[in-house]
Amino acid sequence: MSFSKINIDVFRSINDLGSQFSALNPVVIFVAEYMFYFLCLTIVLFWFSRSTKNRKMVVQSLIACTLAGIMGKAAGQFYSHHQPFAALPHVNKLVEHTVDNSFPSDHTILFFSIFISFWIVRKKGWWLWLVIPFCVGVSRIWVGVHYPVDVAAGTLLGIISALLVHRVMPRLYIIDRFLVFYEDIEKRVLPIKDKSKSL
Repeated sequence: MSFSKINIDVFRSINDLGSQFSALNPVVIFVAEYMFYFLCLTIVLFWFSRSTKNRKMVVQSLIACTLAGIMGKAAGQFYSHHQPFAALPHVNKLVEHTVDNSFPSDHTILFFSIFISFWIVRKKGWWLWLVIPFCVGVSRIWVGVHYPVDVAAGTLLGIISALLVHRVMPRLYIIDRFLVFYEDIEKRVLPIKDKSKSL
């Protein structure tokens, strides 16, 4: 059995779930299309938590995401194919999507690079940082816009970039200087109230 056939067979097995369990389609569509906004909100909340550790984590995750995106674009130059709904008959296409190169999955790259970075730094709630990107990846297959190989490649690139940036991050002293500069300005603009004085 060829790799291409396995890829298509696994795609069919997941994409056909949209017909077998149609009641779940709204949830899957939400995860595939709108979980991005949850990701953005999470980043904003971590940034404005006024924790230097959280801010370093956010910077680390965004650098990892950028690196993974560049790696993804490079990978797309060596291997490409159109979305399943544009190449295969009888696909359950549940969301609108333009026809272009679907390899690798940008959504999967985004979520894995950022959430794996969160997991590496925070350690706590590890299951959340793994389950969310996994669900996003599967949802992209379910709605018919990616093959399993697209998601697998996106997962691998996201994890690799997160690990690489985590190793390099301690040497990027400019990040520490930037955060010190930013937090100094923030304290002047939005000073933290001393609760002990109000008692």
